[in-house]
Amino acid sequence: MKQTVDAVTVEIVGNLLLSIAEEMGYAVIRSAYSTNIKERRDISSAVFDPEGNMVAQAEHVAMHLGSLLGIIKEVYKHFDKKEIRPGDMFIGNDPYNGGGTHLPDITIAAPVFVDGKLIGWVANLAHHSDVGGKVAGSTSGDAVSVFQEGTKIPLVRICRENELCLDIVHIIMANSRIPSERYGDLQAQIAANAVGIRRFKEAYYRYGNVLIDSMYELQDYAERKLRAGISKLPDGEYSFMDYMDDAGITYPHPIPIAVRITIKGDTMELDFTGTNKQVEGPINVTKNGLLATVFYSLKAIINPDIPSNAGIYRAFSVSAEEGLIVNAQNPAPVGARIDTCMRVADVIFGAMAKAAPERAIAGCNSSCTSAIFSGNDPIDKEHFYVYLETIAGGSGASKYKDGLSGVQVHMTNTSNLPIEALEMEFPLVNVRKYALLPDSGGAGRTRGGLGIIREFEIMYDGINYTGLGDRQIHKPYGLAGGLNGTGGKYYVTRVDGTVEPLPSKCTDIRLNKGDLISVRTPGAGGYGSPLERPFEWLVRDIVEGKVTVQAAGEDYKVAIIEKDGRYQVEEALTEKLRKDL
Repeated sequence: MKQTVDAVTVEIVGNLLLSIAEEMGYAVIRSAYSTNIKERRDISSAVFDPEGNMVAQAEHVAMHLGSLLGIIKEVYKHFDKKEIRPGDMFIGNDPYNGGGTHLPDITIAAPVFVDGKLIGWVANLAHHSDVGGKVAGSTSGDAVSVFQEGTKIPLVRICRENELCLDIVHIIMANSRIPSERYGDLQAQIAANAVGIRRFKEAYYRYGNVLIDSMYELQDYAERKLRAGISKLPDGEYSFMDYMDDAGITYPHPIPIAVRITIKGDTMELDFTGTNKQVEGPINVTKNGLLATVFYSLKAIINPDIPSNAGIYRAFSVSAEEGLIVNAQNPAPVGARIDTCMRVADVIFGAMAKAAPERAIAGCNSSCTSAIFSGNDPIDKEHFYVYLETIAGGSGASKYKDGLSGVQVHMTNTSNLPIEALEMEFPLVNVRKYALLPDSGGAGRTRGGLGIIREFEIMYDGINYTGLGDRQIHKPYGLAGGLNGTGGKYYVTRVDGTVEPLPSKCTDIRLNKGDLISVRTPGAGGYGSPLERPFEWLVRDIVEGKVTVQAAGEDYKVAIIEKDGRYQVEEALTEKLRKDL
């Protein structure tokens, strides 16, 4: 029977459970083989109550909420609770059967028992750099089915009473281009769960059943806190629409993402009617991915201090008919689903800007701009490389502050891969340039954040490049009179000097030694009229190389001159520019 737990204990236990999730995450990172995990930290970890409701998730990658939301309850659908034993672990990655939101995200979950009693679960997820499919990296810009994107792993045991099920591991390894890396990363995930189990048991020995009761109370607390935040917003309907550029060569058309948010008292409904149907392209999203995006967006806008647990979902409802791009049905491809989730976050922020202008931000780069290089080692022909990078961009300006530059936003929180680690582990490429892009942030009273340029020189013949991104045509929007940020671009410069623009979703572009791939990521939108930006801020932007003198005149209508080695405002010419305007 559930006990009444005091608020202080709930807070202490909540932080304890969060620390367990965080320690699990760091255990994966420190034990993994692949740079995608040990350097870029493309992982997440969480703790669950005995029924499988998430009660704490470490702050790694928001997108992974969609992969963790249903994993334990899906285990319960496939396995009798009486058959689940201490030392068991379960693995899955199937987006349509509770395993994740795309195939490279492999989740491993483990029950926690004390004296034969199930007290909860721990789980972690890691993005594996290759799980098979038609192209290296397991995400193809021209995929028309999830079966082209890699190996689907149904929910099965990977450990049985502390014994590793090698048959399952061998199947996964056999379907990857880099099997030894898969083995090492899976072992890291299993080891991280062992850490979580140990810490969970220690917590139970200390608190007993109060630990379990606190898990339920934490969810009630998250619900109350979100409802309290919603109740402070004005009742009404708030709508917004934005567009994906396309779904690649299989669907080269703009794709609308629409939301209508209805606030009434302490409840909120998000209706995605008007959103595009699912497409033959890799940007479809499963319902769990949509729910994870709504979860993140409301937490960010209403109250970032709300605990990340399943209780949040009780305070809002989501309406999205089956077959929409945000509620895709099997076997729609989902490899690049995160770009669509980014746009969903942007439309929610755009709608909520009317209800909570103090907290809203302008459109962000909102594209998980990916660069994937693959090929054989030129000396050891048996050694195959897959290098995956997601390159950051600009974050939208708020009413009070400029947007951040060169950051991951919304649904992803991965680190960049340091150039030293890249060139040491992947001899396929060298980085020739890595810098912020001037003028890529939308002008406004507060300026949007800047995108990034990253250029890769190809070191050997026969290397393949896959580029996946968006926000190249439909640019990050400004708010309250702020201007749009710039869009992204891909280019290849061949050895003979020929420059070719590439589409935002290109697959297996053949490269040879000396070719140069240039990835330019989107900036972000500005907030408020550019004419209201203080002159001293603009001069500082020019000194720091974030805005050019030309853009100052064109976008801000401010004439900047250089005199005695210093930039300053030429007031007479500025007055004329603004008078003409």
